[in-house]
Amino acid sequence: MTATPEGFLLVLAIFGPVLGIPLLLVLGGRHAERIGLVLLALELGIVVAIAATVIRRGDALEYVLGGWAPPVGVLLRADGLSIVMLATTAVVIGAAGLYARSDFGMPRGIPETRAPRVFWTLLLTIWAALNAVFLASDLFTLFVALELLTLGAVPLVGLSGRAEALTAALRYLLFSLLGSALFLLGVALLYGSYGTLDIALLAERVRVEPTTQLAAALMTVGLLTKTALFPLHIWLPAAHAGAPAAASALISGLVVKGSFVLIIRVWVDALPGVATPMAAQLLGALGAAAILVGSVLALRQVRLKMLIAYSTVAQIGYLFLAFPLASATQLGTAAWTGGILQAVSHALAKASMCLAAGLITKTIGHDRILDMEGIGRVLPIPLFAFGLAGLSLMGLPPSGGFMAKWLLLRAAIEGAQWWWVLIIVLGGLLTGGYLFRVLSRALAQSDRALPLRSPVDRRGEVLVLGLALLSIGVGLVPLASLSIVHIGRAL
Repeated sequence: MTATPEGFLLVLAIFGPVLGIPLLLVLGGRHAERIGLVLLALELGIVVAIAATVIRRGDALEYVLGGWAPPVGVLLRADGLSIVMLATTAVVIGAAGLYARSDFGMPRGIPETRAPRVFWTLLLTIWAALNAVFLASDLFTLFVALELLTLGAVPLVGLSGRAEALTAALRYLLFSLLGSALFLLGVALLYGSYGTLDIALLAERVRVEPTTQLAAALMTVGLLTKTALFPLHIWLPAAHAGAPAAASALISGLVVKGSFVLIIRVWVDALPGVATPMAAQLLGALGAAAILVGSVLALRQVRLKMLIAYSTVAQIGYLFLAFPLASATQLGTAAWTGGILQAVSHALAKASMCLAAGLITKTIGHDRILDMEGIGRVLPIPLFAFGLAGLSLMGLPPSGGFMAKWLLLRAAIEGAQWWWVLIIVLGGLLTGGYLFRVLSRALAQSDRALPLRSPVDRRGEVLVLGLALLSIGVGLVPLASLSIVHIGRAL
């Protein structure tokens, strides 16, 4: 194991956002936006440099902190999965930060408020935590990164200060603490059994025995709680609906993906062979239940943000279909690629939908679906972006969602697991149903004038359309190029 000179980029990816937080606290909210935007640009450049280096090398990029190699020290490692998630995070956080300028900016001539400084501090905290989740290679550092992620995400939910938002934030916190306790207990069992928490060393030493299986089960349940997989999803809809639009995009598009990536790390990298095929089928069954229940509940919602929230519950379910498909077929690589591509396309599409819902709510003053007649004339671009993102969620070509679901379908068909085919197809039909509810109402003709609460945010329109187009464009990437997700990995 040798550290590479470019490996210091991994340190910058994690600590770059952290270094901006003291500046925000010292300089105050009036400079928060400027500091945040500068760091967004710098971090985007760092992520591009990391991705370019990993792709050029064709192998993982590593850096040993302090020169102490594992198991004594901490190793940062960027493989193909890491760079894909780092890039997705950079795009979504960058869009959310630019969108938030209209909600958390500080125009000249008005008294300084606390909200801008708090928002940008939490945004940078979430970015640093997600980068740490994607780059750390030992289970304790990953636990710390998960806690940092919770530290940033929970206050964002309650940022408005309304009673329902604070209640949702408290519920999120309690579920997150439960998940953390279970994960940490599993980590302790592994350390007691093998004397190390480094993922690579664990993979060499691990044995299939009851203690290891118990640790894997505890860690998995803890991470499922944070990922909001059915039936552990009940914290997500309220948290999503009570948060500002930019925060909803982060929670729905990115935060739940961090714990999903850790499940892959635990099952595939740290504890290979420990999870049984029955456990993989159970995860798939929970994913199928999430797809069906989340979609049906989305159909019943009267508010747009709640519809999007339950749509997230449903779309998360597709991620977990990769586990039974990868473990029981010879197309494990295709199944994992489909699951990871689903995470990326969903992050882009859902961020677009959340920000589009924010534009609609800000412009007309509400998000009641039944009272949205005629908004297609006033807000054609946000509505168009909402529809494009919906195409990706449905899995229609040529979107990224289509490519992801096609890979999962291919693995299910060739692995003779036809029941997952039915779930994927039915989920797409249900997704079309709740999207039709919104679009048909918004495009309906109306004789009454639609009162506007605020001018249309043109910059926000560009952002939501850009994210929606990216969610479609991911599906146009040649299939051979998707092999980058397997650089430095043995799936």
